[in-house]
Amino acid sequence: MKEESLRNKRPMSDEERQQLAEQLDKELDDYINSLPKTSYTDGWPEDRWEEEMEKHPFFMTKSPSQDAELPPLLEGIQQLKYDEEENTPEELAATYKEDGNFNFKCKKYRVAVISYTEGIRQNCNNKDLNAQLYNNRAASHFFLKNYRSCLRDCQEALKLKKPYVKAQTRLAQCFLFLHLHDDCIQACDDILMDSPSDKEILDLRNKAVNSKKVQEREKRKLAAAQRKDEVNEKALLKALQDRNIQIYKKGAEKWSLKDLEPQSPEAIHSKVHLENNRLVWPVIFLYPEYQTTDFIQEFSEDSTFEDQLNVMFEVCPEWDVEEKYKPPHLQVYFENQNTGRLCSVPSKSTLLQALSDKRYFVIGGTPSFIIFVTGSDTEKKYVNS
Repeated sequence: MKEESLRNKRPMSDEERQQLAEQLDKELDDYINSLPKTSYTDGWPEDRWEEEMEKHPFFMTKSPSQDAELPPLLEGIQQLKYDEEENTPEELAATYKEDGNFNFKCKKYRVAVISYTEGIRQNCNNKDLNAQLYNNRAASHFFLKNYRSCLRDCQEALKLKKPYVKAQTRLAQCFLFLHLHDDCIQACDDILMDSPSDKEILDLRNKAVNSKKVQEREKRKLAAAQRKDEVNEKALLKALQDRNIQIYKKGAEKWSLKDLEPQSPEAIHSKVHLENNRLVWPVIFLYPEYQTTDFIQEFSEDSTFEDQLNVMFEVCPEWDVEEKYKPPHLQVYFENQNTGRLCSVPSKSTLLQALSDKRYFVIGGTPSFIIFVTGSDTEKKYVNS
């Protein structure tokens, strides 16, 4: 009967299908509306969904700052990743190595050094892994130009693994940067024993050989210059002693050439020296009336004060507003270090004659003389004081 009934049943029209669908939708809506109403508290508020998404480790667009509190999910993942109770020393070392590699690729070499160091601190039993950590930290130090630290890490890596071409190559490069040419050549030779046609190492070895030649040449030049300086210093010392020139020095110790180092800022790059067997001095002229000075870079010992003053006052200086500083009207003095009184120097005297005076002491490697207008009130004030 059922089969016959189904055969005799008329197919539904499109309009009837539409009515049936609407009826089913209405019944579903009525059923949903009849369910108890509860609020959804675990979702993200519409006004803060971007902020909440930024806290999710899968959707973060930037790393959290060091001072910021970590989102709970990220903190949990981090604890699982670095927890010593959840991971073996080897697993932790591998994790820190991955962190270091990531930072190294991002050119954050200082952060990479920290990561590799943490990996090394795990002291795991995997020698290959430890060798990689030392080698990678060496590479980070290399890009930071910490060549000595890089060298030490390469040596540690090679203690754990040898041959280790990466570490050996980096070691040779460090030797070159540190100008340890013999060590660099030896390190290159060690690599070339296994790879005799390695162009990079052959080039590096040639650089070390050439750099060594340059360094040795510079050493010879420096040694020759030092010997020349020693000869000149001995000649200078003898010239000063032969001329009975006195050098001021505090205390009872005998003076030396160090006491001739210029103390005046103007004379810092000028020193007494011999030129054609004549002493040439840096000299300072002081003008108390106008509280100013003149610095003479080279004053030959056989030149007279008259000659020097004629050169100095060939053109009237700006500070001489009354234009009274004329060479024929000027008087030269020096201070007696024992009495504090001024001693006159004839203008036709040479510098050597003034310096050889037993009352004169050269102070700070730079002789100084005081200049007054003859008969001026300033001269009388200083001479009579």
